[in-house]
Amino acid sequence: YLIALKLGQDRGTLGYDELDRLKDQLRSLPRAAQYVLNKSDEIRALAQKYGAEAKDMFYIGRHANYPVAMEGALKIKEISYIHAEAYAAGELKHGPLALLTSSTPVIAVVAQDPTYEKMRSNVGEVSARGSPVLAIGTEGDKELPKFVDDVIEIPSLPWIFSPVPVSVALQLFAYEAARIRNCPIDKPRNLAKSVTVE
Repeated sequence: YLIALKLGQDRGTLGYDELDRLKDQLRSLPRAAQYVLNKSDEIRALAQKYGAEAKDMFYIGRHANYPVAMEGALKIKEISYIHAEAYAAGELKHGPLALLTSSTPVIAVVAQDPTYEKMRSNVGEVSARGSPVLAIGTEGDKELPKFVDDVIEIPSLPWIFSPVPVSVALQLFAYEAARIRNCPIDKPRNLAKSVTVE
């Protein structure tokens, strides 16, 4: 983030006031991560609800939160042994919707960012097919709970910083799901901590 802010300053796309404001908000990221970690009991209960018996999961996100959804799907695969795929939410109609059932949880990153309304629409499409939806959303969002089954809240902060607390929530969810499923978290099967190239 600091490199991006510096580039914005050097290119003249960020004024000093905006730069100072973003730097101050960047300093709040450790508190944002702790905010999510303090929800570990809630996340454990949601991991029980969505991950204890799941065979498949879909993760969806848009914009900056699509790569975060991809990382969430990877983590749940690696340590919980649940087949998971991540999709850009705008691509749902190109295949993933056909696979949704009432036993296929969808984890949706619906933080308040420029794609919020489109994500809510995508979540509506998923819900209409009967899939349970767990959303990662912004605290204080009164509309989101009307469209999803459950919400893990992240603190309200500029959307460019939302991937950090979202990542913490998704990793904690995967960790708790692995614990519930009695998976060896520190030594996942068939995975190495480092990759050697020959």
